[in-house]
Amino acid sequence: MTIDEWLGAAAKELTDAEIRSARLDAELILAHTLRVPRTYLHAHGDDELDARQEDIANARLQLRLDRTPVAYIVGHKEFYGRRFKTTPAALIPRPETESFIELLAKIMPTNLPLVKEQRTLVDVGTGTGAIGITAKLEWPELDVTLTDISQQALNLAKQNAENLHADVRFYKADLLRGYGTPIDIIVSNPPYVDREWEVSPETHAEPDLALYAKSHGLALINQLLVQAALLLKPNGSLLLEADERQHAAIIQTAKDQGLTHQESLGLILHFVRSR
Repeated sequence: MTIDEWLGAAAKELTDAEIRSARLDAELILAHTLRVPRTYLHAHGDDELDARQEDIANARLQLRLDRTPVAYIVGHKEFYGRRFKTTPAALIPRPETESFIELLAKIMPTNLPLVKEQRTLVDVGTGTGAIGITAKLEWPELDVTLTDISQQALNLAKQNAENLHADVRFYKADLLRGYGTPIDIIVSNPPYVDREWEVSPETHAEPDLALYAKSHGLALINQLLVQAALLLKPNGSLLLEADERQHAAIIQTAKDQGLTHQESLGLILHFVRSR
């Protein structure tokens, strides 16, 4: 079977299984199997696959048909132009989460070398480390700490920090419990999914600990708002991801804690400590 023939057959199976990204997924799986970029597949469509390559590709295709996310099959996901290792220990970075970096760009001063004290950023519930590591690489002057309740997730974040040469700290904790140092910026994509919501089949492959929260998905967010109000420095910022259906309730709870809503970008809310 040639590369083109395998891709055509795989894409059809994925399409029949109502997987919308069928052709892309087929290409990602085969490129990973052959250890080549996707562009190689386009230029070598008539090349024959040997039996071992075909068997491995077919096994990975079956995982995708079983709704295992592609990022877990190939073991990585792009985030803000960088490749992050992915495993079922943590959520897969989403494109919409890149809005954190866009909002950070508005917060960060353009004259960082002139700032007397190094600014601190804590990524709460870091998972793969995508947000905090990206922040450190975009603004090397930041003092960045990554926290997570899961040791497996922290181990994954450590691997990504090492692979991307990001000098960051790690702290195992339930949100910010036990963290006693004042913070300039908190970023967090916490568990906020309500178990009553309908989710994609692929979501079931991701860790429940990183997805679901009680009280209509707001339990952990409400805890974090209380902690952030205590730990943020005056005029410090909290960037928080949540479903847009939850935004109004979060803004009110934050206000009660002395956190003023500045703006929203997609799923991301920006609060500032106002007292």
